[in-house]
Amino acid sequence: MDKIFFHIDVNSAYLSWSALEKLHNGSDIDLRTIPAIIGGDMAKRHGVVLAKSIPAKNHGIVTGEPIVNAMRKCPNLTLEPPDHKLYSRRSHELMALLSDICPDIEQVSVDECYMDYTPISRQYPSPEAAAHLIKDRVREQLNFTVNVGISDRKVLAKMASDFEKPDRLHTLYVCEIREKLWPLPISSLFMCGHSSVEALHRLGILSIGDLAQTDVSILQSNMKSHGKLLWEYANGIDNSIVETEQAAAKGIGNSTTLSKDAVTMEDVKPVLLSLSESVAGRLRKAGQMAEIISVEIKYNTFKKVSHQTALFSPTCGSDTIYRTACELFAELWDGTPIRLLGIRSSKLTSVGEPVQMSLFDLPDAMAQSDTPRSPKKNISSDSILLKKSEKLDAALDSIRKRYGTDAVMRGSLLNRSNTTDNKKS
Repeated sequence: MDKIFFHIDVNSAYLSWSALEKLHNGSDIDLRTIPAIIGGDMAKRHGVVLAKSIPAKNHGIVTGEPIVNAMRKCPNLTLEPPDHKLYSRRSHELMALLSDICPDIEQVSVDECYMDYTPISRQYPSPEAAAHLIKDRVREQLNFTVNVGISDRKVLAKMASDFEKPDRLHTLYVCEIREKLWPLPISSLFMCGHSSVEALHRLGILSIGDLAQTDVSILQSNMKSHGKLLWEYANGIDNSIVETEQAAAKGIGNSTTLSKDAVTMEDVKPVLLSLSESVAGRLRKAGQMAEIISVEIKYNTFKKVSHQTALFSPTCGSDTIYRTACELFAELWDGTPIRLLGIRSSKLTSVGEPVQMSLFDLPDAMAQSDTPRSPKKNISSDSILLKKSEKLDAALDSIRKRYGTDAVMRGSLLNRSNTTDNKKS
Protein backbone atom coordinates (compact mmCIF):
# COMPACT_ATOMS: atom_id res chain seq x y z
CA MET A 1 0.00 0.00 0.00
CA ASP A 2 1.02 3.65 -0.41
CA LYS A 3 2.46 5.31 2.66
CA ILE A 4 0.04 7.15 4.94
CA PHE A 5 1.28 9.92 7.20
CA PHE A 6 -0.19 11.53 10.30
CA HIS A 7 0.68 15.03 11.48
CA ILE A 8 -0.14 15.40 15.18
CA ASP A 9 -0.32 18.93 16.57
CA VAL A 10 -1.21 19.98 20.14
CA ASN A 11 -4.00 22.56 20.26
CA SER A 12 -2.64 25.79 21.81
CA ALA A 13 0.11 23.75 23.43
CA TYR A 14 1.70 26.35 25.69
CA LEU A 15 -1.63 27.65 26.96
CA SER A 16 -3.11 24.17 27.45
CA TRP A 17 -0.06 22.93 29.33
CA SER A 18 0.12 26.05 31.52
CA ALA A 19 -3.63 25.77 32.24
CA LEU A 20 -3.28 22.15 33.35
CA GLU A 21 -0.35 22.99 35.60
CA LYS A 22 -2.24 25.81 37.30
CA LEU A 23 -5.27 23.57 37.84
CA HIS A 24 -2.98 20.90 39.28
CA ASN A 25 -1.55 23.47 41.70
CA GLY A 26 -5.01 24.39 43.00
CA SER A 27 -6.20 27.19 40.70
CA ASP A 28 -9.96 27.31 40.18
CA ILE A 29 -9.60 29.09 36.81
CA ASP A 30 -8.95 27.17 33.59
CA LEU A 31 -6.98 29.46 31.27
CA ARG A 32 -8.51 27.67 28.30
CA THR A 33 -11.99 28.96 29.17
CA ILE A 34 -11.18 32.68 29.57
CA PRO A 35 -9.44 35.28 27.37
CA ALA A 36 -5.85 34.31 28.11
CA ILE A 37 -2.48 34.23 26.38
CA ILE A 38 1.01 32.91 27.02
CA GLY A 39 3.55 35.70 26.65
CA GLY A 40 6.35 37.19 28.68
CA ASP A 41 8.66 40.06 29.47
CA MET A 42 9.22 42.23 26.38
CA ALA A 43 12.55 43.38 27.80
CA LYS A 44 13.74 39.79 27.57
CA ARG A 45 12.57 39.42 23.97
CA HIS A 46 9.37 37.57 24.76
CA GLY A 47 6.91 40.39 24.18
CA VAL A 48 4.67 38.52 21.75
CA VAL A 49 1.71 36.16 21.97
CA LEU A 50 3.02 32.60 22.01
CA ALA A 51 -0.35 30.89 22.45
CA LYS A 52 -3.94 31.99 22.95
CA SER A 53 -7.21 30.55 24.27
CA ILE A 54 -10.27 30.26 22.06
CA PRO A 55 -11.98 33.16 23.94
CA ALA A 56 -8.87 35.28 23.26
CA LYS A 57 -8.99 34.28 19.59
CA ASN A 58 -12.59 35.49 19.50
CA HIS A 59 -11.28 38.95 20.40
CA GLY A 60 -9.11 38.92 17.26
CA ILE A 61 -5.87 38.06 19.05
CA VAL A 62 -3.40 36.16 16.87
CA THR A 63 -0.25 34.22 17.66
CA GLY A 64 2.92 36.26 17.11
CA GLU A 65 1.44 39.72 17.64
CA PRO A 66 2.88 42.05 20.32
CA ILE A 67 1.35 41.67 23.76
CA VAL A 68 0.55 45.39 23.87
CA ASN A 69 -1.64 44.97 20.78
CA ALA A 70 -3.41 42.00 22.35
CA MET A 71 -4.11 44.01 25.51
CA ARG A 72 -5.70 46.77 23.43
CA LYS A 73 -8.04 44.25 21.82
CA CYS A 74 -8.98 42.73 25.18
CA PRO A 75 -8.22 44.88 28.28
CA ASN A 76 -9.21 42.07 30.69
CA LEU A 77 -6.82 39.63 29.04
CA THR A 78 -5.01 37.24 31.39
CA LEU A 79 -1.28 37.03 30.71
CA GLU A 80 0.70 33.95 31.80
CA PRO A 81 4.50 33.80 31.33
CA PRO A 82 5.93 30.78 29.48
CA ASP A 83 7.35 27.81 31.40
CA HIS A 84 9.66 26.00 29.01
CA LYS A 85 10.67 23.30 31.51
CA LEU A 86 7.01 22.40 31.88
CA TYR A 87 6.52 22.38 28.11
CA SER A 88 9.52 20.10 27.65
CA ARG A 89 8.16 17.66 30.23
CA ARG A 90 4.72 17.64 28.64
CA SER A 91 6.26 17.16 25.21
CA HIS A 92 8.19 14.11 26.42
CA GLU A 93 4.97 12.67 27.88
CA LEU A 94 3.21 13.12 24.55
CA MET A 95 6.00 11.55 22.50
CA ALA A 96 6.22 8.62 24.90
CA LEU A 97 2.48 7.96 24.52
CA LEU A 98 2.66 8.20 20.72
CA SER A 99 5.73 5.97 20.56
CA ASP A 100 3.77 3.24 22.31
CA ILE A 101 1.29 3.37 19.44
CA CYS A 102 3.87 3.62 16.64
CA PRO A 103 7.66 4.07 17.03
CA ASP A 104 8.11 5.65 13.58
CA ILE A 105 7.86 9.29 14.72
CA GLU A 106 9.61 12.45 13.56
CA GLN A 107 9.31 15.21 16.15
CA VAL A 108 9.56 18.61 14.45
CA SER A 109 8.85 20.87 17.44
CA VAL A 110 7.90 20.68 21.09
CA ASP A 111 4.22 20.26 20.23
CA GLU A 112 4.05 18.53 16.84
CA CYS A 113 5.30 15.44 15.06
CA TYR A 114 4.82 13.25 12.02
CA MET A 115 3.95 9.57 12.31
CA ASP A 116 4.28 6.91 9.61
CA TYR A 117 1.00 5.03 9.89
CA THR A 118 1.97 2.43 7.28
CA PRO A 119 3.79 -0.06 9.59
CA ILE A 120 0.77 -0.29 11.94
CA SER A 121 -1.95 -0.16 9.27
CA ARG A 122 -2.91 -3.83 9.72
CA GLN A 123 -3.81 -3.19 13.35
CA TYR A 124 -6.65 -0.78 12.52
CA PRO A 125 -9.65 -0.85 10.18
CA SER A 126 -8.66 2.53 8.70
CA PRO A 127 -6.29 5.49 9.18
CA GLU A 128 -9.23 7.48 10.56
CA ALA A 129 -9.85 4.82 13.21
CA ALA A 130 -6.21 4.98 14.31
CA ALA A 131 -6.25 8.78 14.36
CA HIS A 132 -9.39 8.78 16.51
CA LEU A 133 -7.67 6.43 18.95
CA ILE A 134 -4.62 8.70 19.11
CA LYS A 135 -6.45 11.94 19.81
CA ASP A 136 -8.86 10.29 22.26
CA ARG A 137 -6.04 8.62 24.17
CA VAL A 138 -4.12 11.92 24.42
CA ARG A 139 -7.23 13.67 25.76
CA GLU A 140 -8.05 10.89 28.26
CA GLN A 141 -4.53 10.20 29.54
CA LEU A 142 -2.83 13.61 29.27
CA ASN A 143 -5.88 15.92 29.57
CA PHE A 144 -5.12 18.11 26.54
CA THR A 145 -6.21 17.85 22.92
CA VAL A 146 -4.51 17.39 19.56
CA ASN A 147 -5.46 17.67 15.93
CA VAL A 148 -4.46 14.86 13.56
CA GLY A 149 -3.95 15.44 9.84
CA ILE A 150 -4.00 12.38 7.58
CA SER A 151 -2.58 12.15 4.06
CA ASP A 152 -0.47 10.21 1.59
CA ARG A 153 1.99 13.16 1.61
CA LYS A 154 3.71 14.64 4.65
CA VAL A 155 3.12 18.25 3.67
CA LEU A 156 -0.58 17.63 3.09
CA ALA A 157 -0.89 15.93 6.49
CA LYS A 158 0.63 19.07 8.01
CA MET A 159 -1.90 21.32 6.31
CA ALA A 160 -4.79 19.00 7.17
CA SER A 161 -3.98 19.27 10.87
CA ASP A 162 -4.42 23.06 10.58
CA PHE A 163 -8.03 22.73 9.47
CA GLU A 164 -10.83 23.25 12.02
CA LYS A 165 -9.73 22.94 15.66
CA PRO A 166 -9.63 21.72 18.42
CA ASP A 167 -9.65 17.95 19.00
CA ARG A 168 -10.34 17.10 15.36
CA LEU A 169 -8.96 14.88 12.62
CA HIS A 170 -8.96 15.78 8.94
CA THR A 171 -7.86 14.04 5.75
CA LEU A 172 -6.17 15.73 2.81
CA TYR A 173 -5.16 13.09 0.32
CA VAL A 174 -3.73 14.04 -3.07
CA CYS A 175 -7.08 13.16 -4.64
CA GLU A 176 -8.76 15.69 -2.30
CA ILE A 177 -6.62 18.77 -2.90
CA ARG A 178 -8.86 20.27 -5.59
CA GLU A 179 -11.86 20.15 -3.26
CA LYS A 180 -10.28 20.89 0.12
CA LEU A 181 -7.01 22.77 -0.55
CA TRP A 182 -7.31 24.79 -3.74
CA PRO A 183 -10.22 27.03 -2.60
CA LEU A 184 -8.21 28.26 0.43
CA PRO A 185 -6.40 31.64 0.40
CA ILE A 186 -2.74 31.47 -0.53
CA SER A 187 -1.79 32.45 3.04
CA SER A 188 -3.05 29.03 4.20
CA LEU A 189 -0.32 27.20 2.28
CA PHE A 190 2.50 25.74 4.35
CA MET A 191 5.77 27.71 3.94
CA CYS A 192 3.95 30.70 2.40
CA GLY A 193 4.90 33.59 4.66
CA HIS A 194 3.83 37.22 4.57
CA SER A 195 6.40 38.27 1.94
CA SER A 196 5.54 35.31 -0.28
CA VAL A 197 1.84 36.15 -0.04
CA GLU A 198 2.53 39.73 -1.14
CA ALA A 199 4.70 38.55 -4.05
CA LEU A 200 2.02 36.11 -5.20
CA HIS A 201 -0.72 38.73 -4.88
CA ARG A 202 1.29 41.00 -7.19
CA LEU A 203 1.14 38.17 -9.74
CA GLY A 204 -2.63 37.94 -9.36
CA ILE A 205 -2.42 34.69 -7.38
CA LEU A 206 -4.95 34.77 -4.56
CA SER A 207 -5.85 31.14 -3.82
CA ILE A 208 -3.86 27.94 -3.53
CA GLY A 209 -5.67 26.74 -6.65
CA ASP A 210 -4.45 29.81 -8.55
CA LEU A 211 -0.90 28.95 -7.54
CA ALA A 212 -1.24 25.27 -8.43
CA GLN A 213 -2.33 26.15 -11.97
CA THR A 214 0.32 28.84 -12.58
CA ASP A 215 3.22 28.16 -14.92
CA VAL A 216 6.02 27.15 -12.55
CA SER A 217 8.61 29.00 -14.66
CA ILE A 218 6.84 32.28 -13.84
CA LEU A 219 7.08 31.51 -10.15
CA GLN A 220 10.76 30.58 -10.39
CA SER A 221 11.60 33.79 -12.26
CA ASN A 222 9.93 35.88 -9.54
CA MET A 223 10.61 33.85 -6.38
CA LYS A 224 13.50 31.53 -7.32
CA SER A 225 13.47 28.03 -5.82
CA HIS A 226 10.96 29.00 -3.14
CA GLY A 227 8.37 29.68 -5.82
CA LYS A 228 8.82 26.17 -7.20
CA LEU A 229 8.56 24.70 -3.70
CA LEU A 230 5.25 26.49 -3.07
CA TRP A 231 3.94 25.31 -6.45
CA GLU A 232 4.86 21.73 -5.55
CA TYR A 233 3.10 21.96 -2.19
CA ALA A 234 0.00 23.45 -3.83
CA ASN A 235 -0.07 20.42 -6.14
CA GLY A 236 0.57 17.92 -3.34
CA ILE A 237 4.08 17.10 -4.55
CA ASP A 238 6.24 15.95 -1.63
CA ASN A 239 8.42 12.86 -1.60
CA SER A 240 9.78 13.27 1.93
CA ILE A 241 9.45 10.48 4.46
CA VAL A 242 9.29 10.31 8.24
CA GLU A 243 12.81 10.70 9.64
CA THR A 244 13.04 9.06 13.03
CA GLU A 245 14.82 10.67 15.99
CA GLN A 246 17.70 8.24 15.65
CA ALA A 247 18.39 9.30 12.08
CA ALA A 248 18.02 13.00 12.85
CA ALA A 249 20.53 12.80 15.71
CA LYS A 250 23.44 11.83 13.44
CA GLY A 251 24.76 15.33 12.95
CA ILE A 252 26.32 18.39 14.53
CA GLY A 253 24.55 21.73 14.57
CA ASN A 254 24.13 25.04 16.32
CA SER A 255 21.39 27.68 16.40
CA THR A 256 21.00 31.11 17.92
CA THR A 257 18.05 33.32 18.89
CA LEU A 258 18.59 36.94 17.86
CA SER A 259 18.16 39.83 20.27
CA LYS A 260 16.36 41.72 17.51
CA ASP A 261 14.86 40.54 14.25
CA ALA A 262 17.22 40.27 11.27
CA VAL A 263 15.71 42.00 8.24
CA THR A 264 18.60 42.27 5.76
CA MET A 265 21.32 40.02 4.38
CA GLU A 266 23.84 42.25 6.15
CA ASP A 267 22.17 41.35 9.45
CA VAL A 268 22.30 37.67 8.63
CA LYS A 269 25.82 37.13 7.28
CA PRO A 270 27.72 37.67 10.57
CA VAL A 271 25.33 35.25 12.31
CA LEU A 272 25.84 32.58 9.64
CA LEU A 273 29.60 33.11 9.82
CA SER A 274 29.65 32.67 13.59
CA LEU A 275 27.44 29.55 13.40
CA SER A 276 29.57 28.12 10.58
CA GLU A 277 32.75 28.49 12.62
CA SER A 278 31.05 26.88 15.62
CA VAL A 279 29.77 23.90 13.64
CA ALA A 280 33.03 23.46 11.73
CA GLY A 281 35.07 23.63 14.94
CA ARG A 282 32.91 20.97 16.60
CA LEU A 283 33.21 18.76 13.52
CA ARG A 284 37.00 19.03 13.61
CA LYS A 285 37.07 18.37 17.34
CA ALA A 286 34.98 15.23 16.79
CA GLY A 287 37.18 14.14 13.88
CA GLN A 288 34.22 14.26 11.50
CA MET A 289 33.39 15.72 8.10
CA ALA A 290 29.89 16.47 6.82
CA GLU A 291 28.37 15.66 3.45
CA ILE A 292 25.09 17.54 4.04
CA ILE A 293 24.61 21.10 5.29
CA SER A 294 21.22 22.53 6.25
CA VAL A 295 20.04 25.98 7.31
CA GLU A 296 17.09 26.59 9.63
CA ILE A 297 15.10 29.83 9.95
CA LYS A 298 12.49 30.70 12.54
CA TYR A 299 10.59 33.82 11.55
CA ASN A 300 9.17 36.36 13.99
CA THR A 301 5.80 34.72 13.24
CA PHE A 302 7.30 31.56 14.86
CA LYS A 303 7.05 29.63 11.60
CA LYS A 304 10.07 27.36 11.02
CA VAL A 305 11.56 26.55 7.63
CA SER A 306 14.72 24.72 6.58
CA HIS A 307 16.67 23.85 3.46
CA GLN A 308 19.58 21.46 2.90
CA THR A 309 22.04 20.48 0.21
CA ALA A 310 24.57 17.70 -0.37
CA LEU A 311 28.19 18.75 -0.86
CA PHE A 312 30.34 17.36 -3.66
CA SER A 313 32.74 16.00 -1.05
CA PRO A 314 32.72 15.96 2.80
CA THR A 315 34.08 18.97 4.67
CA CYS A 316 34.85 20.32 8.11
CA GLY A 317 36.07 23.66 6.76
CA SER A 318 34.59 26.88 8.13
CA ASP A 319 34.69 28.72 4.79
CA THR A 320 32.98 25.93 2.85
CA ILE A 321 30.22 25.60 5.41
CA TYR A 322 29.74 29.39 5.48
CA ARG A 323 29.52 29.72 1.69
CA THR A 324 27.06 26.83 1.53
CA ALA A 325 24.95 28.27 4.36
CA CYS A 326 24.75 31.64 2.61
CA GLU A 327 23.60 30.00 -0.63
CA LEU A 328 20.96 27.95 1.20
CA PHE A 329 19.74 30.98 3.10
CA ALA A 330 19.40 33.05 -0.08
CA GLU A 331 17.25 30.32 -1.64
CA LEU A 332 15.11 29.80 1.47
CA TRP A 333 14.44 33.25 2.93
CA ASP A 334 11.14 34.87 1.89
CA GLY A 335 11.95 38.28 3.38
CA THR A 336 10.04 37.84 6.66
CA PRO A 337 11.94 39.20 9.72
CA ILE A 338 14.03 36.46 11.34
CA ARG A 339 14.09 35.53 15.03
CA LEU A 340 16.36 32.45 14.96
CA LEU A 341 19.03 31.03 12.65
CA GLY A 342 20.61 27.60 12.71
CA ILE A 343 23.12 25.52 10.76
CA ARG A 344 23.27 21.75 10.91
CA SER A 345 25.68 19.22 9.41
CA SER A 346 24.76 15.60 8.78
CA LYS A 347 25.79 12.42 6.95
CA LEU A 348 29.09 12.48 8.81
CA THR A 349 32.25 10.57 7.91
CA SER A 350 35.50 10.22 9.82
CA VAL A 351 38.33 12.54 8.81
CA GLY A 352 40.60 9.57 8.18
CA GLU A 353 38.32 7.97 5.61
CA PRO A 354 39.24 8.41 1.91
CA VAL A 355 36.96 10.84 0.05
CA GLN A 356 36.35 11.56 -3.61
CA MET A 357 37.55 15.07 -4.42
CA SER A 358 35.69 17.18 -6.96
CA LEU A 359 36.55 20.19 -9.08
CA PHE A 360 33.34 21.74 -7.77
CA ASP A 361 34.95 22.03 -4.33
CA LEU A 362 37.45 24.61 -5.58
CA PRO A 363 37.18 28.06 -4.00
CA ASP A 364 34.86 30.55 -5.66
CA ALA A 365 37.63 33.10 -5.95
CA MET A 366 39.50 30.99 -8.49
CA ALA A 367 36.41 30.23 -10.52
CA GLN A 368 35.61 33.94 -10.79
CA SER A 369 38.98 34.91 -12.24
CA ASP A 370 38.90 36.50 -15.72
CA THR A 371 42.36 35.16 -16.62
CA PRO A 372 42.24 31.97 -18.72
CA ARG A 373 44.28 29.18 -17.17
CA SER A 374 44.88 25.56 -17.92
CA PRO A 375 43.01 22.97 -15.79
CA LYS A 376 46.34 21.79 -14.38
CA LYS A 377 47.24 25.27 -13.11
CA ASN A 378 43.75 25.78 -11.69
CA ILE A 379 43.92 22.63 -9.66
CA SER A 380 47.40 23.41 -8.36
CA SER A 381 46.54 26.98 -7.32
CA ASP A 382 43.25 26.00 -5.72
CA SER A 383 44.85 23.11 -3.84
CA ILE A 384 47.21 25.63 -2.26
CA LEU A 385 44.26 27.79 -1.19
CA LEU A 386 42.48 24.77 0.26
CA LYS A 387 45.59 23.82 2.24
CA LYS A 388 45.93 27.38 3.52
CA SER A 389 42.31 27.35 4.65
CA GLU A 390 42.83 24.04 6.45
CA LYS A 391 45.99 25.36 8.15
CA LEU A 392 44.15 28.52 9.24
CA ASP A 393 41.32 26.44 10.76
CA ALA A 394 43.87 24.25 12.57
CA ALA A 395 45.72 27.29 13.93
CA LEU A 396 42.51 28.90 15.18
CA ASP A 397 41.43 25.63 16.82
CA SER A 398 44.78 25.41 18.61
CA ILE A 399 44.57 29.00 19.92
CA ARG A 400 40.99 28.57 21.12
CA LYS A 401 41.79 25.28 22.81
CA ARG A 402 44.63 26.88 24.77
CA TYR A 403 43.19 30.33 25.53
CA GLY A 404 39.41 29.93 25.21
CA THR A 405 36.80 30.22 22.48
CA ASP A 406 36.85 34.04 22.54
CA ALA A 407 40.63 34.32 22.31
CA VAL A 408 40.53 34.91 18.54
CA MET A 409 37.71 35.83 16.20
CA ARG A 410 37.13 37.31 12.79
CA GLY A 411 37.17 41.10 12.58
CA SER A 412 33.64 41.11 11.16
CA LEU A 413 32.38 39.58 14.40
CA LEU A 414 34.07 41.96 16.85
CA ASN A 415 31.12 44.34 17.12
CA ARG A 416 28.44 41.70 16.86
CA SER A 417 26.32 41.29 19.98
CA ASN A 418 22.96 40.29 18.55
CA THR A 419 22.51 36.78 19.91
CA THR A 420 20.92 35.95 23.22
CA ASP A 421 20.59 32.20 23.25
CA ASN A 422 22.66 29.50 21.58
CA LYS A 423 21.62 25.89 21.24
CA LYS A 424 23.87 23.05 20.13
CA SER A 425 22.72 19.73 18.77
